[in-house]
Amino acid sequence: MSIRFPSVAGMFYPAREKACRQQVEECLKSAEGFEAEHPIRGGLVPHAGWSYSGPTAGRVFSALDTQHPPETIVLFGAVHRWGVTGASMYGSGEWRTPLGDLSVDQELAQEILRVKGGSIVDDPNAHRGEHSIEVQLPFIIHLFPRARILPIAVPPSPTAHEVGAQVAGAARALSRTTLAIGTSDLTHYGPRYGFAPVGTGVQALEWMKENDARLLDLVVQMRAEDVVEEAQQHHNACGAGAIAASIAYAAELGATRGMVLHCTNSHEVMPMGPPTDMVGYAAVIFS
Repeated sequence: MSIRFPSVAGMFYPAREKACRQQVEECLKSAEGFEAEHPIRGGLVPHAGWSYSGPTAGRVFSALDTQHPPETIVLFGAVHRWGVTGASMYGSGEWRTPLGDLSVDQELAQEILRVKGGSIVDDPNAHRGEHSIEVQLPFIIHLFPRARILPIAVPPSPTAHEVGAQVAGAARALSRTTLAIGTSDLTHYGPRYGFAPVGTGVQALEWMKENDARLLDLVVQMRAEDVVEEAQQHHNACGAGAIAASIAYAAELGATRGMVLHCTNSHEVMPMGPPTDMVGYAAVIFS
């Protein structure tokens, strides 16, 4: 049985069990008391180091904890490495976390591969060294220790939304109780990222917030087919494919709207002088 070992434990989040669980609990406290009016079918979370984006991600996971635990959580991940040109599953085995191992839903993976004309492949190598899905797993095993997962890396292709619909259809065929979590950070602004249209300073921070809002407007309206083009034109998401797939998945299972639970950026979380290099983060649920 294959085991996917952590790549960024000790960097993006604690590698030791006690410290990891404590930080998960701290991140979840930021959203205690929220309960959605309708069943949550999916969500979007950031994937930076927890000191920056953990409390934002915690708002989505805390909201999910208010409803019946899912059997399987599909994870649509951003792609930060070269060579991953299509939607790629980690279709069997386990993913190790500091809090224990999570089993992959191999039956759902096989059902997806049986779909005629489907574009998803089983390629564990696509997940080697990628952090976007990994940083979500301690939240999942802490809240839903019996759940299985299905990690899928989704590059920002024009057909990324079709990936979400395909996975939702396979889950329905198996009568699975599932939900989907997509991972993406928002605008990467500043000289460090080679993207500073209005320079630096307060005006840059305001411009960045408006740029993030452009994308989030599409997300709330669940316009999955428009997300990738928006991100390509305005550089306001590093995981546009994962966003599009998550929206389409949730829509296929009955969600009709998105709700932004929290939106911030690395400068607001941890200011270090005037605004220069910044990354946006948002927490969204679909119900």
